[in-house]
Amino acid sequence: MPSHTPITPEQARQSMVEDLIRERVGLGMELPSPRVESALRSVPRDAFLPGLPLTEVYDQHQAVVTKRDPETDVALSSVSAPSIIATMLQRADLRPGHRVLEIGSGGYNAALIRHLVGERGQVTSIDIDPEVVDRATRCLKEAGLEGIHLAVADGEHGYPDRAPYDRVIATAGAWDFPPAWDAQVAPGGRVVVPMRVRGLTRCLTLERGAGAGRWRCVAVDVCGFVRMQGAGEHWEPMPLLHEAEGRQVGLRLEDGPSVDVGALRAALAQDPVVLWSSTCVGGMEPTDSQDLYMACAADGWALLTAQRGAVEAGILRPVVLSGTPAVISDDGTSFAYRCIRGSDGTEDAYEFGAVGHGPRARHVAHAMVELISDWGRHHRGRRPKIDILPASTPREALPSGRVLTKRHTHTVLNWTDTLGEKERH
Repeated sequence: MPSHTPITPEQARQSMVEDLIRERVGLGMELPSPRVESALRSVPRDAFLPGLPLTEVYDQHQAVVTKRDPETDVALSSVSAPSIIATMLQRADLRPGHRVLEIGSGGYNAALIRHLVGERGQVTSIDIDPEVVDRATRCLKEAGLEGIHLAVADGEHGYPDRAPYDRVIATAGAWDFPPAWDAQVAPGGRVVVPMRVRGLTRCLTLERGAGAGRWRCVAVDVCGFVRMQGAGEHWEPMPLLHEAEGRQVGLRLEDGPSVDVGALRAALAQDPVVLWSSTCVGGMEPTDSQDLYMACAADGWALLTAQRGAVEAGILRPVVLSGTPAVISDDGTSFAYRCIRGSDGTEDAYEFGAVGHGPRARHVAHAMVELISDWGRHHRGRRPKIDILPASTPREALPSGRVLTKRHTHTVLNWTDTLGEKERH
């Protein structure tokens, strides 16, 4: 039997970068800049995930949870996946000498930022959890990486002691844009933050707009992060429509409608109506813009969640367990969720449809199919224009579009004047 020489951390790190580049070339995605590529090739991720197999440490899509809530098992802290880290660093456009605030400390991302801003730069990394900061401090020290200031602080308030910052990069999912971030970012600065938009998490790259406290989005990327804790923490209503253990079905109603849970539970128990849209996509075509478009266009927007057992028991057709687009009827008695099937006669292609439940099942399923069709005709491959304005802005002074009013801000999404793929990159 031939012997196999174990792969070294250095080899695993270089292989990860090659895989990342190869995949992005195949998908026609933007490649990391030479400076971001150099940082990924230089900083040892294994130093921040001791004890894990190198195949997991250097899997470009592998985020590793480092702390969970002992009672709920909810992830509280993680080391983000290299693929999304690469995207966020690219969006941040970090330059030598930049002063950077990282909100959410894992250690690895801060080390990459340090590599990019150089000796003249300043890196401040904060986390609300002292255990997380202690862990990051320990890992950085053991890796021999210096020049990063770590502190225990609530990300909602930023870190005024070392402001102003040229860049703020959040590695925890935010629901709102707090005033402290606006106050602590220098003129010409940029904020890269995973922001929840009606339950969908999108990484927004934000630059200052015209007027005090106004920000405009210049890029939108799909991502997933643990939620921000502390003063900015926000949990949406999440009622259950089916409660059997292992077969739970629920709704996430972030920035969405109020619902009659009893009526929707009764609706789920009724036979479904299935309609198809004739809107098809290839197997590798990104469709995340469809989710965002429907979230903006539908008043009765929700995300349907499910445990695998609910699908196996036939309560639902196959869905994205963590959140499938859904629409609730105006009268609150019925709902529909998105489904897919193989497209006849076309290899590796899929057609979107809708499954309706309740007394108005056909009506609400038709409404969802119309949204899907409209996306396919007019918005495919595009992203909305997104503006963030202070909550004090009068409604009549807001841009047109879907207005999401939060604690500190209005977030306005407009699909009339959208970002195309070329502009986005």
